[in-house]
Amino acid sequence: MNLMNIVEKELEIKNEFPRFNAGDTITVHYKIKEGNKERIQQFRGVVVQKSGAGHTTTFTVRKMSGNIGVERIFPAASPFIDKIEVNKHGKVRRARIFYIRDLTGKKARIKEKKF
Repeated sequence: MNLMNIVEKELEIKNEFPRFNAGDTITVHYKIKEGNKERIQQFRGVVVQKSGAGHTTTFTVRKMSGNIGVERIFPAASPFIDKIEVNKHGKVRRARIFYIRDLTGKKARIKEKKF
């Protein structure tokens, strides 16, 4: 076995999050420290991509704040992520939906996947 894989397994932080993919709308509850106080801020948006594997997995969430699109990259192994809620599963054909950056209004909506 590779030495790097052994070290990564020992240092790995186990976070149990629900399964989500690109196109899903999720809410990330993120811990923020301000001075000596700590609060939880919610960031709700559409998952644009998931990248990496194992300990280095990250996911990008995009939300609209007024008329401005805001994207934030979250490391999945971050101790600051309190929890993740999946609000709805989106029906998309791609793993990375960067085309949503150019769409506005009703065109930027993603259909919900029916189970």
